[in-house]
Formats: sequence, structure tokens, C-alpha cells
Amino acid sequence: MTLQQLKEAALHRFAEHGYDGTSMAHIAEDVGIKKQSIYTHFKGKDELFLQVCNEVVENELKSVIDFIEQNQTRSIEGFLYDFLVHHKERYEQNADTKFWLRISFFPPAHLHGEVMKNVYSYLDKMEELLEPLMEKAVSEHQIDETIDVKRATAAFLGVLDGVFVEMLYGGPERTNKRLDASWHFYWRGVSKE
Repeated sequence: MTLQQLKEAALHRFAEHGYDGTSMAHIAEDVGIKKQSIYTHFKGKDELFLQVCNEVVENELKSVIDFIEQNQTRSIEGFLYDFLVHHKERYEQNADTKFWLRISFFPPAHLHGEVMKNVYSYLDKMEELLEPLMEKAVSEHQIDETIDVKRATAAFLGVLDGVFVEMLYGGPERTNKRLDASWHFYWRGVSKE
């Protein structure tokens, strides 16, 4: 058993069952070790959870940066819409994203401050990365020049939040419905059409 296998097992358990629904015994069982062996690497469940949380934040932020780097030359309309779809697809296929959304909305009460520090740092960084793309779109007349870029970026992240909520609560069909409707009215509000 490697440390990485232990963290992977914890990630999957926390993503599926949350902090309260996961025990060290479950994680040990998934890895095929005795529960006591986990304490060789971690003082307890909190330390393991926070280690996984910190690594997931880095992975999720890297995913955002990679998406931006690979798509920044596209039209802002296609870029923003696919940015929403990218997050939906990651949630459907990636344990990191499932874990990240779950703990962002349902952090363990006693770790709330530490988790939310990561959440707000992630959201602030995402906003910081998207604003220049929105400014460029305004300067290239792809979106209405009269809009406030900071507000348009914050509103876009509100659309993303709405999609996140449906991913957690509503399932694929409701997520697609929310994404389509939210995107339609967001784009109508910022576009030059």
C-alpha cells in the first residue's frame, strides 16, 4: 500500500459519502490494510481529509487553467458555454470534482473555516483568470461594451454555481435543463445581439 493509494481511497469515499459518512475503517478496507496502518501516515481523519482537500483544490484549479490555456483563442460565447460543459463533464467523470463540489457545499462543520478558505481562494482565482478574457471580449466587440466586466464575470460564476447545484441535487437531466436556460439568458444579457 502506498500513500497515494490511501489518499485515492479516501478521496473516493469522501466524494461518495461525505466526511461524516466515511470512516477510517472504510478507507482501510478499500485499500486492504488494517485501520491502525493509516495512522502511520496521518494523525486522524481530519488530517487525511484536509490533505485530500488541498490536493483536490490544486487539481481543480489546474483543470481550469488548462481549459483556459487550450481555449482562450476561441470566441467568448463558445469558450464560456464550453467552460460550463467542461465542469459538468468533470463532475460526471472525475472523483476530484465530485469531492470538491460536495465539500464546497457541505463542509464538515468543525473544518468549515479551513475548507471555505480553500473554496474562496479557488473562486477568487477563477474570477481572476476569467476577467481578462471578458475584457478582451469587450475590446473585440464580442460582448456589449457597456457591461461592467467584473459584474459580468461574477454573474457568469453565478450561472456556474447554479449548474453546480443541479449537479449535486438534480441529476443529469435537470443539470442540462438548468445549464441551457441559464446560459441562454446570461448570453442574451451580455451579448451584442
